[in-house]
Amino acid sequence: MNRRSLPIATALTATAVLVLTACGSGGGKTEANDKIAGVDKGSPNPSPSPSASDSAGRPRVTLPPDFKNVFEDWTTGDRVRDALLADISNRINATDAAIASDDAESAAIPFYYKGEALIGASTWIAKLKSSGLTPTGTSRYFNPKVEMLNGTSAGVVYCSDEGKAFAKERKTGKIQTTPVTDNSYVTYSIRVDKNQRGVWQTTQLASKRGDKTCTP
Repeated sequence: MNRRSLPIATALTATAVLVLTACGSGGGKTEANDKIAGVDKGSPNPSPSPSASDSAGRPRVTLPPDFKNVFEDWTTGDRVRDALLADISNRINATDAAIASDDAESAAIPFYYKGEALIGASTWIAKLKSSGLTPTGTSRYFNPKVEMLNGTSAGVVYCSDEGKAFAKERKTGKIQTTPVTDNSYVTYSIRVDKNQRGVWQTTQLASKRGDKTCTP
């Protein structure tokens, strides 16, 4: 499977569309057209557990039993990069958990998001809940590229494969299956900033479905 790498500086200047993580790989009913935020600056492994206690007080996040996120090659061997990638995976899990739960205001969302990204994520989560959809299946995240902007800020580009992830109707339990196409793959471009508690928060986020950077 051949993939082209996307220059991070280029990706961070792109304006794209946030799509529903793990809820629809082929467009249609589950694809969104709501812009979240353009970023204006330059063997599969599971996510590190966000439930482990630490000095930053990271919240416990629990995904539904019929859904999981897999993070492939999500470590680099560099302590700083690995810490920020761990918080990105925690943020992804927290977002899906908030969508899947009945908790209207998950404390994990403002913990891992800030600024433009927090506003967009909160709006997005509320919209998905009102639509009556919840994630099911498996999403795979891979090919993370980190560019440190300084000691407390970084630009990150990564891919997701939603070919085995779908939207499920809450009331009926019906799964909205879709075929695997280029639209099953999403390129994410984000900015993260380290806060005073040592947590790498996502402050800007953009995504593009079907981008050739991430398609096989």
